[in-house]
Amino acid sequence: MTDNIHPAAIEHLPAFITAPGQTDWLFNVVVVFLLAMVLIVGNFYFRLHALPEHMAHRGKKVQMEIVAVLALISLFTHNHIFWIAGLLLAMIDLPDFSSPMVSIAQSLEKLSGRDRVGEEEVVVSEPEPQLKSETPAGASKNV
Repeated sequence: MTDNIHPAAIEHLPAFITAPGQTDWLFNVVVVFLLAMVLIVGNFYFRLHALPEHMAHRGKKVQMEIVAVLALISLFTHNHIFWIAGLLLAMIDLPDFSSPMVSIAQSLEKLSGRDRVGEEEVVVSEPEPQLKSETPAGASKNV
């Protein structure tokens, strides 16, 4: 084969135009670049979607599970209002009412003599004070 170029072509061809049967290096570079960009943008997208969950988890928030569900709903439905609601909920400190209530309930169980071990209820028996039917000397029975 001769290395003649087409008569209609210009004298100097750009470097990205390859001869027939040669490897198209520009195509290969663009394919690798596009794959890398899809992976980078996808990674950024998923990290951005998980931002409210990470914020709630880092702060040990009570509403962490609600934030996680809102982020998943937003991811699958593409309704960004759920993501915004999850982000706002992750930023807010809700008071923890359940921990003090559980502590109060456990304290009351101990005071009443009923300690819970697992699912069984264990009754701690204390000796009952004995009532004396006799009245002390000098005391009257006028009650």
